[in-house]
Amino acid sequence: MLIDKKECLRLLTENDEFLVLSHEHPDGDTLGCAFALCEALRLMGKKRAFMCADNVTNEFSFMLEDFENDELSDPIAVCVDVADIHLLGSRLADELEGKVELCIDHHMSNTGFAKNTYLIEKAAACEIIYDLVSALPIEENRYIRNCIYTGISTDTGCFRYQNTSADTFKVASALMEKGIDSGEINKLMFETKSKSFLELEMLARETLEYHFNEKCAIITITQDMYQKSGSSEHECHPITALPRQIEGVLVGAVFKENEQGRFSVSVRTDEGIDASEICSRLGGGGHKGAAGCRPDCSYDEAKALLLDSVKKSLEGLE
Repeated sequence: MLIDKKECLRLLTENDEFLVLSHEHPDGDTLGCAFALCEALRLMGKKRAFMCADNVTNEFSFMLEDFENDELSDPIAVCVDVADIHLLGSRLADELEGKVELCIDHHMSNTGFAKNTYLIEKAAACEIIYDLVSALPIEENRYIRNCIYTGISTDTGCFRYQNTSADTFKVASALMEKGIDSGEINKLMFETKSKSFLELEMLARETLEYHFNEKCAIITITQDMYQKSGSSEHECHPITALPRQIEGVLVGAVFKENEQGRFSVSVRTDEGIDASEICSRLGGGGHKGAAGCRPDCSYDEAKALLLDSVKKSLEGLE
């Protein structure tokens, strides 16, 4: 069920042990939420542990410095920035089906899988965590602020995406006034690329194709590309924004092949076109400017379905 801030704070203060979970292929927002919350719980004298189906990639490794999971005996499960339990990964999703006590999220497409869901539409889930941490009986430290800033900056594309609001800037400003490593974080998140990523990006660019009078652009990333470049899905997230950055493109999509040969789709859209609506027709969801889906079919079928959905949304502009 949906709960308010007061009830969310009650769950965080009245329980003693927490298993904090991020979604698979973790990005800055889900990790920023998780580690900021874990630190806040530690400062409250609670026991907490972090869990994710995939490893934390190098650019976020500063969050892991000096972090150790506590031994837990009977924790409550808390998901952060997770809109659907399947986004935890198949193993964790199976283990935790019906057992997640609290979900803190900003996706309006949230499926309500948790017993209690604190849901507010924000540019980043870390904005919600900041508000919660500010209301807890602790004095937030630089580590918490760095984690939260990382989540906000990455989910807004360093404050460039259409989801960025005045409130987003207010939170970022408050964090900077209190002291954060914004310059170092921005360099890590937006100005540092591995050689394997650059190889992957070059291969991905070769697959670029246009549709609907070049209003839609699609890029495809395959397992073969990961092998050739030495890269992996964990570091290809920046490519999801690439098709939409092309002049005149209103809808950008990136198909990413998993190890089972199935494709997930990340969609980014121009203002006025709802990415979540496009993906919801294929069983997915997300935000107006950024969404995703996982069609359970072949690549050709998935692309045909996506193009049909994009066509419907583009027709709505006429």
